[in-house]
Amino acid sequence: MTTAEILSALPRLAALVVGDICLDRWCTYDPSAAEPSRETGIPRTAVVSVEVTPGAGGTVANNLAAFGVGRVAVLGAIGNDGHGDELSRALSHRGIDSGLCVRSDRIQTFTYTKLINQSTGIEDQPRIDFINDHPVPAAVERLILDRLQQTIDAFDVILVSDQAETSQGGAVTPALRNLLADLALNYPEKVILADSRTRIEQFRNLIVKPNQQEAETACRSLLGRLDYAELRRQMQAPLMIVTHGSHGVLLVDGQGETWVKTNPVDNPVDICGAGDSFAAGTAVALRVTRDPAAASRFGNRVAGITIMKKGTGTASPAEIQAAGGLL
Repeated sequence: MTTAEILSALPRLAALVVGDICLDRWCTYDPSAAEPSRETGIPRTAVVSVEVTPGAGGTVANNLAAFGVGRVAVLGAIGNDGHGDELSRALSHRGIDSGLCVRSDRIQTFTYTKLINQSTGIEDQPRIDFINDHPVPAAVERLILDRLQQTIDAFDVILVSDQAETSQGGAVTPALRNLLADLALNYPEKVILADSRTRIEQFRNLIVKPNQQEAETACRSLLGRLDYAELRRQMQAPLMIVTHGSHGVLLVDGQGETWVKTNPVDNPVDICGAGDSFAAGTAVALRVTRDPAAASRFGNRVAGITIMKKGTGTASPAEIQAAGGLL
């Protein structure tokens, strides 16, 4: 199947991103304006401009919308705070439906604040993250579960974004993982793909997309050794997609292992969000083609475009088409 044929099918698809829907705040500061506080003597970080974008699962959704998926929605937990308002506006501005998200006074919006030096254009200060260090409230979790069950029929592709790295986790709770495992068995025609920074081995029945480090950590945690085939079997995953950066992708299924090579990109500008753009491209291409190798090549093509842009970039249909034809 050609790239053009995949792109032409995307407007007919509906995709849902479930999990940690975050806000990225890109704050440019002027180092020459770092005057000390009169009260404490501590130099200030003088922010002169702010750009906000959807982050984590929001980055996945942003990519889906950018390359032409007909309907893109997100489902997660957002605080009733200023960052939550910024996130809702950022999603809406990109044509992403945030109406399924649960707003709550009992949590704060998961937010990454990145400080960019105006003189150099480099992020050179410690990031300021707004995280939740306690479990998602039971009432919020219940609403997320109910909304997923009530709306899954409307979506062709479901991507799960488990980004929280605290011990308590984030919006992707054990109950949500159990529900997703059941839904995957009940809706085999849908592509349900999970991406998790620290808990990929806890998913069952889903297509999973760890990177090499995440897969190796999961093997050691679950098996005590490196064994991708057994890891996939233990997770009952129909397909495990292990990304290896510029070396390509290892596909692991019940038939064995298959390498999908990629064309390395020289001097990438920013690899932040590369995994999210790969996941978005691969998931929708897999729904269209039902071919894991072709889908992975499409995902690599998308990621190859986004890493040449600052921040969590996206790839347009024109850019994807220009990058190549046959998959």
